[in-house]
Amino acid sequence: MPQVTVNLPRRPYNIIVEVGCITRAGSLIKEAGLTGKAALISDENVARHYGEEVRASLEAVGFEVSSHLIPAGESSKSMEQAQSLCRSLIEHQHDRGSFVVALGGGVVGDLAGFVAAIFYRGIPFVQIPTTIVAQVDSSVGGKTGVNVPEGKNLLGAFQQPRLVLADPGALRTLPRNVFCEGFAEVIKHAAIRDASMLSELETMDPQNQEVSPELIAANLAIKARIVEEDEKETSGTRALLNFGHTIGHAIEATAEYGTLLHGEAISLGARAALYLSERKAGLSQEETNRLLTIHRRWHLPLQLELDISTESIMTALTRDKKFTSGQIRFVLLKALGEAFLSTEVTSTDLGEAIEHLRLPPVLA
Repeated sequence: MPQVTVNLPRRPYNIIVEVGCITRAGSLIKEAGLTGKAALISDENVARHYGEEVRASLEAVGFEVSSHLIPAGESSKSMEQAQSLCRSLIEHQHDRGSFVVALGGGVVGDLAGFVAAIFYRGIPFVQIPTTIVAQVDSSVGGKTGVNVPEGKNLLGAFQQPRLVLADPGALRTLPRNVFCEGFAEVIKHAAIRDASMLSELETMDPQNQEVSPELIAANLAIKARIVEEDEKETSGTRALLNFGHTIGHAIEATAEYGTLLHGEAISLGARAALYLSERKAGLSQEETNRLLTIHRRWHLPLQLELDISTESIMTALTRDKKFTSGQIRFVLLKALGEAFLSTEVTSTDLGEAIEHLRLPPVLA
């Protein structure tokens, strides 16, 4: 089975990518050295498929388990829901010797990780991601948090997981649009660090929800190496993972959470970033068209058709965490697989890129 290690100085951890590892979650967690009571946090959709299975695997190796369900969807990433979960953990007599198991997609992982970061000033947690977005990206790296009306992920903490269990078999139960939207993050990784991955994405069948563990592991290795270089986003290397996210997050927030899936918003943000990469970094039109064609293959939107103003998107942009002292730091591509952080993008440039999204793409 593919395994990726995130080699951080204080506490390295493993990512196991294996079909069926959900059924062995309890023994794998015990082997990782976790002890105490387990708080299993999931949403209503995922729990229906895997909740009892994971709970049973934990209990089978001796863990005492309490289950905590949240409503599915981005609206659950809130301080109100985080407080509700913390109170529920207290009611179930969890303490600083307990640990959290996050079973679900990016929303569950971000929220449960944030709860683990603040409960009794921090307890361990394990990620069991069940969507493409979570398996290739959000489950690794320790960024946890919640949204506020002013923006996405503006409240949070760094809390690295102790273990990540990525089961590609879980992807079979995803709705088709949720399966496809996750590939926005796969395409992103190829765009910033590994252009060779694009050939595979150009030949895969989006109707087939069997994804190879090797593809997931290759994406996780990209994320792991970047996190190792810049765990808390201080040097700028980790910011490369935000390709497509600056404008994408602003569109997602302005449209109200739930209007667009995360990957759909990131696809729009990627097109805007490609537009600016051509004008500011010399990216060729052929390379832009190749990446946009892959987005289209995976049924990801390329045109902003929502009735939201450029001004409102720009307002959301100014609250982005990737802005430092008002300075815009924007991820551009010199070529496919070669991303860098630019300070040459202006507010005028951003406005033009957003307006560009309103036009239908012209692809050969």
